[in-house]
Amino acid sequence: MSDPAKTRRHAERVRELVASLVREIKDPRLGMVTITDARITGDLREATVFYTVLGDPTEQAATKAALESAKGMLRTRVGHALGLRHSPSLAFTQDNVQDHAKEMEDLLAAARLRDQEVQALAAGKQYAGDPDPYKVEDDEDEDDTTTSERVGAREDQG
Repeated sequence: MSDPAKTRRHAERVRELVASLVREIKDPRLGMVTITDARITGDLREATVFYTVLGDPTEQAATKAALESAKGMLRTRVGHALGLRHSPSLAFTQDNVQDHAKEMEDLLAAARLRDQEVQALAAGKQYAGDPDPYKVEDDEDEDDTTTSERVGAREDQG
């Protein structure tokens, strides 16, 4: 098992190498691809490369096919550049960050709309019950014993 810092450095290096090597691929199926992240296992044998593609689902599928067909060349070049005993195998995974970000923005917009509706309903309304529920009543009905007299009476009983 290798050092986590070393693993992170290798993963970052894999990301940089694949990003630069993707520009050299002459496959016409390859679309506007961006390498967003790379993760590598602790034994440095398997690397997962995350990418995004601009375009519709057909362009995304074509880019995935182009990356899969170029996987051998990319693995060879990455292995030579890293200088490891074993070249890590590459797995390409489409990164859905943009889809998740849009979904989150839609959810936040819906929450803002509901908050505005609640504020509109609450405008001009007042709380049920007393305005100050913690209001203390005057203690005129109790006898005028002091606190020390009450404590002394309790000690006599115990």
